[in-house]
Amino acid sequence: MASSTGLLVVSNIKQLGKSLRAIEKYVNSLYIHLNVTGSTSTTSPTPVPPPPVWGRLISQVYANSSSYVGNQLDLRVLVSPLRPGASGSLKLRQPVDLIFSDAHHPELCDRLRADLNISKPTIFLEDSAISDLSAQQDETQPPKVYPSVVLGGTFDRIHLGHKIFLTQAVLRTCKRLVVGVTTSAMTKGKTLPDLILPVEERIARLREFLMDIDGTLQYEIVPIDDPFGPTQVDPDLDMIVVSAETLRGGQKVNEIRSAKQLRELEIFVIDIVESNVHDGIHETKVSSSNIRIDLLGTRWRRPHPRPQLPARPHIIGLTGGIASGKSKMGERLANMGAYVIDCDKVAHDVYEPGQVCYERIVQHFGQGIVSPDGRIDRSKLGPLVFADPKELQALNGIVWPELIAEVNRRLDVLRSQAEVPRVVVLEAAILLRAGWESNCHEVWSMIVPPGEAVRRIIERNNLSQEEAEKRLASQVPNPEIVAKSHVIFSSQWDHEFTQKQAERAWQMLTKELDSYQSSL
Repeated sequence: MASSTGLLVVSNIKQLGKSLRAIEKYVNSLYIHLNVTGSTSTTSPTPVPPPPVWGRLISQVYANSSSYVGNQLDLRVLVSPLRPGASGSLKLRQPVDLIFSDAHHPELCDRLRADLNISKPTIFLEDSAISDLSAQQDETQPPKVYPSVVLGGTFDRIHLGHKIFLTQAVLRTCKRLVVGVTTSAMTKGKTLPDLILPVEERIARLREFLMDIDGTLQYEIVPIDDPFGPTQVDPDLDMIVVSAETLRGGQKVNEIRSAKQLRELEIFVIDIVESNVHDGIHETKVSSSNIRIDLLGTRWRRPHPRPQLPARPHIIGLTGGIASGKSKMGERLANMGAYVIDCDKVAHDVYEPGQVCYERIVQHFGQGIVSPDGRIDRSKLGPLVFADPKELQALNGIVWPELIAEVNRRLDVLRSQAEVPRVVVLEAAILLRAGWESNCHEVWSMIVPPGEAVRRIIERNNLSQEEAEKRLASQVPNPEIVAKSHVIFSSQWDHEFTQKQAERAWQMLTKELDSYQSSL
């Protein structure tokens, strides 16, 4: 199916599941136009009630849609047509290819086709002209709307929970919506913070969604470095929209405003949308954290072509920080059929007496690092280099050129064999720092939170907290690893979940290589 956008005129909420299942094969992006007047005519429409009364219905549309068609359809429920006095032509950000209607309202659909310049006829899913939306008004909600409403959040990869949250705020303002978007200063404690999109991109996506559902409002979307943002200083705000779990934050906003002689805000609380995944790893609510978890073991970004490398073997550079679980991931991939070159073991070989590296390392660091059997004692060498960046740089300058030369020799041997391995995994902690990614078709990486890495180093290497933190500080930081990776794993949960990530990535790669092979 080609990427296409549709608009569904909804008159019968009970038909929504049936309508979405009928439509999903035609479009992958869908606007929802709620026919709240229930009218087939544009000349004498029923008076439109204030927008907040439709909040429960819209939340229901979003929440139910995922059970009908999963997350395959990007749904956006239009708010601008729900405003009293809404007239004039409907303008949307994306061109619409097809209009669908779950009831026979040809005049409304023809007007929308004219507004959106659609030549194809409306697809009527039902012949009836009955509407049940008027019965869906939420009379328990105060109908009042406010000139200025504010809300805040991370808004990483907009999901249905965000759509409900944002729409409830849009419904309750008639002029201006202020949105605070947290910067990286506030997201370090979140799950997989290194996979959160840059704040500029999150703001752009947010603006696109808000302009899509209601282009009549003024949007002020600002980055915030603290939990309170513009609420601390903006005298013109009237209402704050919060979720049930951030209600205390809304109350704290009013305490701050009161202390500064600013008008306290009305607080509107929305319920959290529950997740249908309960595995002890994903959060129990619909969240961006769950989306980031689901990105593990998938194609994070497409690799650039490497025409200088032979197509076979397909070389994966496997990297990650200390104690991130690289070696275990290497074992998992080996069990699935990859040929693994462990660069740490290759390094042991080039450290051996008689090798070029051995002589140069001993000459630079002295006989104190040599054990009684004549070999380099890495437990003595380690503290010297991890305590002094210049010494670490000196060691790398000696070892890295010999190491990559030896790796390339081993790759040449593999390529000369009658049966060349299909996939070779080059496991190397230093892959990115040494610039070896150009020797690989793609980079797969392991990340864990810094605190977890330090805990593992202390436990595994029997080091002090300070020594462990020094070791970690000498590594490539997670954001830099993520920026150069094509597939990302995290071992911060149980072994079974890390195995699932590995299997997902291996199946994806196998499918891609099969497809490439069949195209030759």
